[in-house]
Parts: sequence; structure tokens; C-alpha cells
Amino acid sequence: MKPFFVFIGKILLVLLLSAFALDFMYTTVFGQSETRNKVENVIHLKPQNYDVIILGTSRANNHFVPELFEKEGLKTFNYGMSGSHLFETSLLLKLMVARGWKIKNVIVETDLNLSNEKRDDGTFGRFMPFLHQSKIITDHFKKEADFTELYYVPFYRYLQFDEKIGFRAWYKTLVNEPTNVMHNQGYYPLGHNPKANMKNNIENLKPLRNRYFEEIKQICKANGIHLIAVTTPMCSNVKGMEYFKKVKAMYPEIKEYEHVVVGNQYFSSCGHLNDKGARLFTAKIIADLFKNQ
Repeated sequence: MKPFFVFIGKILLVLLLSAFALDFMYTTVFGQSETRNKVENVIHLKPQNYDVIILGTSRANNHFVPELFEKEGLKTFNYGMSGSHLFETSLLLKLMVARGWKIKNVIVETDLNLSNEKRDDGTFGRFMPFLHQSKIITDHFKKEADFTELYYVPFYRYLQFDEKIGFRAWYKTLVNEPTNVMHNQGYYPLGHNPKANMKNNIENLKPLRNRYFEEIKQICKANGIHLIAVTTPMCSNVKGMEYFKKVKAMYPEIKEYEHVVVGNQYFSSCGHLNDKGARLFTAKIIADLFKNQ
């Protein structure tokens, strides 16, 4: 039996060493990239100065056009991330502040994302290569149920988030394959989709006194950042629009813009404006909130 256990021990040792080696290789490659996604960009950029930073989900990423802010003399970047929740939005702002960024205004899309406090694995996977390098990411993630295995088991996080930081993403990062994520100052324009579903039902959504929105408010207050929380447009054929009244009742400071763009021709889907609609919406935001600054 002894040779058998020795054999098994050798296999386990080889697997463990391989896991450490792969973890080191992946972390090293992802740790040198700053252009393939917005998380890497924030972590690696030198301290920045912005008049306006935009944060939120795809309903921020696809709705706010930095070009129009820039025409008003406001240096702007859209750091909205498709699929993200306020869990990731709060963390991204923490990293900006910790990196010494100077930000005058933060626009945060706060509407449907107020209804949960969960992480989005697709987005959160972007942070995983830096789990050991950043105490901010570590602390933000500590209360998650799977923190122990992701933090302490070598290479496990790359397997768990394979879709975002697996071999395919690692290789594209290694060869510095370009992406369009950082184009248009982070804004991702959508086209008009004639076959899009212009119906939606949000009757089951309930806004929360969201801990991560509360974190964002505290971060902005502590760092002298003017926080502008807004709802963003939805198409007219939506069931459950009373949700937004509940949002306003819970957070009176959130500015209501869910109704300001009317007409399916301005939407790529019921919950996302196309480029033409985004420009109308952004112009309205600038006129209401920045013209007098």
C-alpha cells in the first residue's frame, strides 16, 4: 500500500505545483493589461482628474454619451459595465478613490439595480486576477460565501470564472488583442433593432435600501465628490412602472429620468436606448444638471 500512497502523493504534489504555476502565469499576464476592460484600466492607470465619471450597469454604459459632456468642457468617462450590479459599481468607485483619482461629479445609474445586493459573476470575474494584490478587492469580497476557496486555493478563481478570465481571455490579453471596450470614452452605442422586444415586466422588482448604494453615498461624501443618482429611460410599454415611485419614496435624492425619452425609434430594446436615444437623454441630463455649473 505504501507505494500506492507515495504515487498518489506525487500526483497531488504535481497538481498543486501546477496550480501555483498556472496561477502565477495568469495573474502576471492579467496584471500587465490596462486596455481590455474597465477594471484593469482603473487598477493600472495613474491618478486621473475627471469632471464627470459615469457608473452603473449597461443602462449606464449604453445611455450616457461622454462626447456630449466634453463639448461642454467637462472631462468625462463612462465606466458603466454591462451586467454589473451595485456590488461591482461600489467596488470600482472604491478603487478609483484609493488610486488617488480626483473626481468632481459621479453620475450613478440607480434604478433596476437597486433591487438586489448580489454580485454579478460575469462582471466580478474581472476583479479576480487582483484578489491578492488589492486589499480593497479582498475586503469587499470577504463576506461572500465562497471567499475562502477563491482566495486560498491556487488557480481556483480562474477556473470558477473561466468565461471572463479563463484561457481564452488570458491568451487574448497575452497577445494584446484590442477590444472596443474603452472606445468612445467608455460609451457603448447601440443601434436600432427593428425586431427588438419592446415589452418588459418589472412588476416583481422591489427596490432595497441597498447597502452598496449606501456605500457609494458614503464614499462620495467622504471624498468631496458630488453624487448624482438618476433613473434611466425605459420604453413606454412596461408593466410595473410603479417600481420607480417606490425608488423615489425610498431615495428622494434620486432624479427621475425613466420617462424622458419617448418612442420606440429611440430604443434598441425596451430597457436600452439606441445611440440616437442616448444622445437625447444625455443632452437632457446636461441641460438639467450641468448647464448652471
